[in-house]
This record gives sequence, structure tokens and C-alpha cells, in this order.
Amino acid sequence: MNDNTRTGEIHVPVLARVEGEGALDIRVREGRIETLKLRIFEPPRLFEKLLEGRAVQDVIDGVARICGICPVAYQMSAVAALEAILGITPSPWVTRMRRVMYCGEWLQSHSLHIHLLAAPDFLGFDSAPAMARRYPDEVRRGLRLQGLGNAIMQTFGGRSVHPVGVCTGGFFRAPDASSMAALRARLEASRDESLALIDWVAGLPLPEDDQDFVSVSLRHPRDYPITAGRIVSDHGLDISVDDFEQHVREFQVPHSTALHAHLDGRPYLVGPLARLNNNLDRLPAELRDRLATSGIRFPSRNMFHSIIARAVEMHLALDEALQLTEAYDPAAEPHVQATPRAGTGVGCTEAPRGILWHRYTLDAQGLVESARIVPPTSQNQARMEEDLGAALTRFGLDRDDDALRLHGEMVIRNYDPCISCATHFLDFHADRE
Repeated sequence: MNDNTRTGEIHVPVLARVEGEGALDIRVREGRIETLKLRIFEPPRLFEKLLEGRAVQDVIDGVARICGICPVAYQMSAVAALEAILGITPSPWVTRMRRVMYCGEWLQSHSLHIHLLAAPDFLGFDSAPAMARRYPDEVRRGLRLQGLGNAIMQTFGGRSVHPVGVCTGGFFRAPDASSMAALRARLEASRDESLALIDWVAGLPLPEDDQDFVSVSLRHPRDYPITAGRIVSDHGLDISVDDFEQHVREFQVPHSTALHAHLDGRPYLVGPLARLNNNLDRLPAELRDRLATSGIRFPSRNMFHSIIARAVEMHLALDEALQLTEAYDPAAEPHVQATPRAGTGVGCTEAPRGILWHRYTLDAQGLVESARIVPPTSQNQARMEEDLGAALTRFGLDRDDDALRLHGEMVIRNYDPCISCATHFLDFHADRE
């Protein structure tokens, strides 16, 4: 059967190890995809409603529970919005150390995705343990880099999972000089490993699959964007984070309880590839040269180059943490006191998976009246469906079910959606006319 005659329906009833439940349904008519539905069934976690009536610190600690992989991202977007309401401008020391803490999250999240979830796809293994038997040194290197990221988060947050060190105006305490010296020694010792990782992922047999998509990210006047910036796209968008709701519309689709999002009426991409596409000139010269010698050109239209963007961002995060902690001196006052007041504020930062936007309204006592949180995975839902349709068509709809299932897994996993999907997450079968 060739892809000009194939007709039938492909059902993937369960997507395991995704936050919530999901499935994939594809209807093929005469060799073309007629409908494609990535059905995500997220449980009603109700975080936005649970935050109503809560005090400011409850919000900062509470949103860290939304994601076990990216708690810092949720805290930093929340605290930026809350400080905007309370009229707090963090000190330069706090601004630098928050960026360091965020770098730790980028290190651990990107390393987990690259080594345990994505690389086995490209190297033909069905699991990370199977890959580790062939590539033990590479996997150990990845785990060391992930552990380094966790150590950074723990240094500032007291623990790496759901940290509790962040407050309005700064941190509850400043890490002491000896702790920072030990952390810096580990960072210095890991620079060569993070550079070698870029070379390794650039040499992976990545599929060729160029597509047309809109890259959306923050952009900062000087720095590679992590904790601040304006929202930009490679199609001309350039807005303040306050104007996000004027351009981005979340909407419900019948086949999913996860919200989809459009930017000015069309799907868009957030995450490491979008950031790198929009901010290549914000990379240090060393990293731009490293990319140039790899032979892979950026900006890139190949979604599978996301893994290279993650590796580049890992080295960037490591170097940023080193530079920002040079001549470290614990702050005499790691935070300033906040006075409750009413108002509405927004905050937007770059989680490992893309821009994470928060809006809060407080009453005169500083209690939450309303909250809205727009995570990167929901922003990528429509783009994932668009990508699946294009990628599977280009891959060949005449392929057998197992081949289509595996390629679909690779496409979805490439986005690192929330808690990334592990191998064998699709229970795949096809009904054909």
C-alpha cells in the first residue's frame, strides 16, 4: 500500500508518563491526514483557584508544587508579578543570584531530557538504560551535569525539589561563602564536559524535517533571556509582557482538557529552539563559534535541533552561574520587607520549556483575588499537533503502524512536554477501512 491510497484510523489510547492522561488519534483518507488530535486529559488540579485568598508567600511556595522539574520557573514568574504589585525592585545582588538559581534549573532539566528521554530516540534504543550500556560515559556525564543543576537550586532554595528559599524582595537567606566556593569548584570542573556535550549532540543522527513555524521567546537588551525581557517572535512581534493577553488567546478544543494557545490566530513555538532562534546574537562568541564548527545552522527550522539548543543552553547556564558568582559576597540583607497593597501585576520568565506567564490581582491586605498561569506546554499544544501532521506525512503514511508510532513518540518527546514522555509511552493500534 502506498501513501496515496492508504485510508484508515490510527488510535493511540494512552500516553503514559505525561502530566495527566492523553492519547493520539489520526484519521487518514486516501493517503492524507484528514484529522489529527493530540488528546491530553489533565486532571483538574485547580491551582489558580487554590491560590485565591492566599498570602503572597503562600503563592511563591505553592506554585513551586505545579512542576517537580521546573519549580524555580514557577517561583520566578510569580515573584516578578507580585513584586510589580508591591512596588519592589530587587537589589542587583538578588537579581544576579536569582539568575544563578534559574541556571541550575536549566542545567538539571535540559540534562534529564537530553540523556534519559531524547537521545535514545536518535540512537535507536528503546530506553535510557539500554543506551547506557553502549554509551556509559555519556550517560554518566549527563547525570553529573544534572546533579550540578540540582546542587545550585538547593544552595539557594534549601532543596532542589519544590525549593523554599525565594521570597518577595530576594531570598530568606544568602548562601555562605564556603558553600559558594564549593559550588564554584564543581562548576569550573564541569565546563569541559558541557562543551563536549554540545559536540556530542550535534553529531547525533537527527532527522531532517524543516518546517515553517513561529518562534516566540523573551529577548533582553543585553543578556540571553532567562529572568526578564520583552516577548518577541521571528515574525516581527515585540511586546511588553504586560501585553501578552492582547496577542495570545487560550482556547478549549473538544478533544482535550488541556488548553491550546494561538498567537495572533496561529500556533507558535516556545522553548529552547525558539529562544536560540531569536537570541543567537546574545550567545557568547565562544558558543557561536562552537555552533558554527558543528555544521548546523541557526536559526533553524528543524524541530529536532531542539536537543542541540538544550545542550548550548546548558553550557550557557553553567558559564553564567560561574560569572555571576565571581567574587561572591553574601548580601547583608538578602531581601527587603514588603508592605501589602492592592493591584495587578504580571511576570514572565523562560522556563526550560519556554515562556511561563503569570498574572495576579491582590486586595488591600495582600491576598490573592485572582490568578492566571500560562505554562509553556499549553502554549506548545497547537504547535505539537501541527508538527505531528507535517512530520508524519513527510515520514510516510505508508509506513507500518510501529514505525509511525515510534516516529510520533519522537516528535512529541522532542517538545519535552511538562514531565517528559518516556519511551514506549504509546499503546498503538490502527483500524483501517
